[in-house]
Amino acid sequence: MAGLNVSIAFLFLVVGVCQALRRLSKRLLSPGTYGCLARELAGSLELCTSCLELRMLVEIGPWGGGFGPDVALTLLFLLFVVHGASFDGASANPTVSLQEFLLFESNLAATAAKLLAQGAGTGMGWAVTKLYWSWELTHFHLIQNLIASECSSSIHTSLHHAAFVEGTCSFLFHLVLLKLRRSHQMYWVPVLAATVTFLTYTGMLAALLLYQGNIPRLFKKNLLYSQKSKYKIPKARVAAHMEHDEPRRKRKGEKSSSEPHA
Repeated sequence: MAGLNVSIAFLFLVVGVCQALRRLSKRLLSPGTYGCLARELAGSLELCTSCLELRMLVEIGPWGGGFGPDVALTLLFLLFVVHGASFDGASANPTVSLQEFLLFESNLAATAAKLLAQGAGTGMGWAVTKLYWSWELTHFHLIQNLIASECSSSIHTSLHHAAFVEGTCSFLFHLVLLKLRRSHQMYWVPVLAATVTFLTYTGMLAALLLYQGNIPRLFKKNLLYSQKSKYKIPKARVAAHMEHDEPRRKRKGEKSSSEPHA
């Protein structure tokens, strides 16, 4: 569990640094510049770094650390609670910023500035996490660096299944967000964190069910796909093959009957 403790310490260190950056920039910058640039940059940096480290734990933890998805889901919920409480109104999400623009809650210049800051924060988060992984403080990071050299997709199912699951989860997330956007922070922070955790878990189950037809740990019966062989031979081809082989079998039978017996 030492590797998990190091990852948790890194996650909360990132939250602390980004919170200090928000407070400092809030004192030095004007409210407009802070709201459109500094706040979104700090939020995107915090969110990107946390998600990358958490994804690494999800992929390597079960076989490299011996802990199940319950640990990752608990961390996901706690992190989103912390993010919601510390973001100070930042969305750190391009689709949410575009949604605010469509609702006339933000003008074009402010939306463009937010998107630019979110892109810069995401790039900084990726660079910081890669640097942190290069130190190889735990065996998780050692394994991550070993497998990072191989180019492989993070989508573990077919493209149309992944698009369907991602679109459904995004639709439900934004629906909950629209419903709660006028609520007090005390209510929407835990509800939104629980929604993200729930959608992450159900999205994984839906992708597995759509791709495989069953969830072996829960039930083995295939609910979506037939168990018959997918390589079917047309009946006409089978009949023609049998007709072609029938004269050959007859000749072999005649030959064996004409041979002298001892």
